[in-house]
Amino acid sequence: MSTEKKEIFDRVEKMLQTQGFNIAAQDQTRPWGGFFVIDETQAQDFANQYFDGIDVEGLRIGGKLSPKILIVAPEARLSWQYHHRRAEIWQVVEGTVGIKRSITDEEGELKEYQPKDQVKLQQGERHRLIGLEGWGIVAEIWQHTDASNPSDEDDIVRVQDDFGR
Repeated sequence: MSTEKKEIFDRVEKMLQTQGFNIAAQDQTRPWGGFFVIDETQAQDFANQYFDGIDVEGLRIGGKLSPKILIVAPEARLSWQYHHRRAEIWQVVEGTVGIKRSITDEEGELKEYQPKDQVKLQQGERHRLIGLEGWGIVAEIWQHTDASNPSDEDDIVRVQDDFGR
């Protein structure tokens, strides 16, 4: 792992701990960066911190929400993907990121998003998060759409992937 990547993950981990969040899991091994998963019981605190206090009860579709922090490396991009069992809300925390969206497998145009910009992705909507010049940090809340079968990391349909996954 590069020194720069380690430093940004260490900084974000300290920031989350200082804000009182319990990190339930983390993954620093993704080729595009990685993520932190926050304890689900802290979903409202997470929304207060990163989503201007949006009421998480109003977001619940299938009863469960999963808060995460995504870290995307410069000039890296996540797969062009969609999900069967979740919708997502993203809010940029730091840096400028690119996002492509579409309701079909054809990639939409690249749009740039700055800190405080928010994107709501519907279940099944194709999307791709893209690192631009610097590191991007994005808060994410999964809205599970099937209470009996909550979404997980396997609920990813990759239409295109730079890393052959």
